[in-house]
Amino acid sequence: MAFFRQILFLCMIFFLGNCAVGPVSGVLFTSNKFAGEINTTNVVPPFVTATGCQHSILGLVSFGNAGAGDIANNKGIQRIATIDYSTFSILQVVYSRYCTIVTGTTY
Repeated sequence: MAFFRQILFLCMIFFLGNCAVGPVSGVLFTSNKFAGEINTTNVVPPFVTATGCQHSILGLVSFGNAGAGDIANNKGIQRIATIDYSTFSILQVVYSRYCTIVTGTTY
């Protein structure tokens, strides 16, 4: 009975502990880049690219900044062209990273 509980606990960790989310994710390994937002109101060339990430270790510690506004501000982007996203995880709960990728211009 104790062995069954351990297996059930491990299954819960792998299948319910999905910290880095995206369109699809794998239990053992995930590495995805997917589209987000595009500025359709005006034509903004994507001259500058900036990235910000949030990290999670063992589901216990989480740190980082993946906010598009902060990322653009820190890189000096004044007009945003696109906002894309990427995820990376190993065994879902061991390590996961969620990144926001902002492109735009500094003028």
